[in-house]
Amino acid sequence: MSTINDVSRLAGVSKATVSRVLSGSRGVKEASRLAVLKAADELKYRPNVIAQSLLSQSTGCIGVICAQDNINQTTGYLYALEKYLSQHQKHLLLRFANSKAAVMNALDELACGLCDDVLIIGARFPLNLTDSNVILVDCIDADTPHSIQFDHAFAAETACNYLISQGRRQIALIHPGTNGYADQVLLGYKLALENNFLPFNRNLVFMGATSSSVAVQVLLNNATTVNFNALLVADEQEAQQVIAQLQAFNKVVPADIMIFSLAGSLDLPGIPTIPSIEYSMDAMAARIVSWLTEKTQTMLGSYVLRGDLIIPDVRKR
Repeated sequence: MSTINDVSRLAGVSKATVSRVLSGSRGVKEASRLAVLKAADELKYRPNVIAQSLLSQSTGCIGVICAQDNINQTTGYLYALEKYLSQHQKHLLLRFANSKAAVMNALDELACGLCDDVLIIGARFPLNLTDSNVILVDCIDADTPHSIQFDHAFAAETACNYLISQGRRQIALIHPGTNGYADQVLLGYKLALENNFLPFNRNLVFMGATSSSVAVQVLLNNATTVNFNALLVADEQEAQQVIAQLQAFNKVVPADIMIFSLAGSLDLPGIPTIPSIEYSMDAMAARIVSWLTEKTQTMLGSYVLRGDLIIPDVRKR
């Protein structure tokens, strides 16, 4: 098994330089850094993580608590985080939790020497945390000093503006209260209608506890008095359910009713591709990892991430 001495000799640098390169420290010449990485790769050298942590008083591990029920979004988060963390010789330690009590238990476990910092993703319940080593990502606690929030109002406004540009002026909105951002979504929805001189119709809006299947059924039952030709839903899971329900009532998507997802698109056989808002997991992960590696010099603060409008390519249909 290769040692740090072997890497040092092959790269032609000191052991201290090898250590700085492999720990991601600054102040190393680029030529030396490349020589160390090349030597380590050729020798298949892997640093002793336990020894490193004892010397540096750092585990090199970042805890991630997923309180997000949407498995597609969770996969996107984890893939991006693992990619960026590995570039900085940091490792991801994962826990899942779907309640406040479960999140706090996982946090207590990870914070007892297992991790240097902890990310909590997608919690739809208040946590009231002020620990500087905990970052909240897309959680409903918006006033914590270390958080990344998604701009849900902007997403809803962008979605409505797009639908209106496509001639869809009767836009229904379905958004479950469990999502945690109903107020922001409704704000963006109303703002788009106002800016486009369209009236707000309460009969087209279903918030809170109303399930998407019940809401669609009510809309279809009242179609003679409440006409709608577009439907805004919370995410791609809701979109999939809604499309299947509409198709069962012989409604063609998007010809009869255009569906828009506020978080993630669909790419499933037999399901029409729909316009959506997508958030850059890479941008989110890059900002988090940048802060984790430089947090002694800067503060993350409260950062708001806006999503991108994704329009389906009609030529692929």
